[in-house]
Amino acid sequence: MDNLAPDTSLALLQAAQSNTDTKARAVKSGTVIKDLAEIEATAKDFEAMFVSEMIKPMFEGLDTAPPFGGGKTEDVFRGMMLQEYGKMIAETGQLGIADVVKAEMIKLQEAVDGKPSS
Repeated sequence: MDNLAPDTSLALLQAAQSNTDTKARAVKSGTVIKDLAEIEATAKDFEAMFVSEMIKPMFEGLDTAPPFGGGKTEDVFRGMMLQEYGKMIAETGQLGIADVVKAEMIKLQEAVDGKPSS
C-alpha cells in the first residue's frame, strides 16, 4: 500500500474495517453459518489451506533449472500447485483436521444460538 494515493489507502482501510465490523455483528446477532453442508465445506477448505501451508517448506529449497524454470511464473505456479496438493490431501479425509474444525464450528454455532444445530 506504499505506492497508493492517501485517499486510496484510506478507502481500503475503511473497507477492511467495515468488513470486519459486519462479520462481528453477524456473529453477535447469531447469523452465523447454519447450513451443515456449508460448515463441512468451510472445514474442508481450512484443512486444504492448512496442509498447503505445512507442505510449502518442502518446496522452498528446490532450485529451478534453466532455461524453462525460475522467475515469477514459477513462483505463481508453485503456489497454485501447493494449493491443489492441499485440496487433494484434504479430500482424502485421512488427517481429520476438517472433522475437528467442523465439530468446533458446530459448538460455536450452538453457543451463539443457544440450541443444537441441525
